[in-house]
Amino acid sequence: QVQLVESGGALVQPGGSLRLSCAASDRAFRVYTMGYYRQAPGKQRELVAAVTSDGSTNYADSVKGRFSISRDNAKNTVYLQMDSLKPEDTAVYYCNAKGSYYSGRYYPGSWGQGTQVTVSS
Repeated sequence: QVQLVESGGALVQPGGSLRLSCAASDRAFRVYTMGYYRQAPGKQRELVAAVTSDGSTNYADSVKGRFSISRDNAKNTVYLQMDSLKPEDTAVYYCNAKGSYYSGRYYPGSWGQGTQVTVSS
């Protein structure tokens, strides 16, 4: 099972920017659809953005035009660039590797440990 280590969470003012990183332990990283989810206090975990193994992306409506997800397969890392941050973006952000089949083999999914993003003045 791939191990995921997240970094980049912080306290930032409204309108500011942050970049989250999620490093995977395994070169099998390249076969995974990678995503960032977030969970605010008292709310369910929700998908923020995802990028497939071939680079296709999708975003939650609430972050379209402000967040950008990308991946660097050479570094086994996925990034979430967050711009124009709002207080409602405050949450714990979790990196996810979605369980995937590739060349007849199943690669189990995994979650990162989470990183806190707080948007406040």
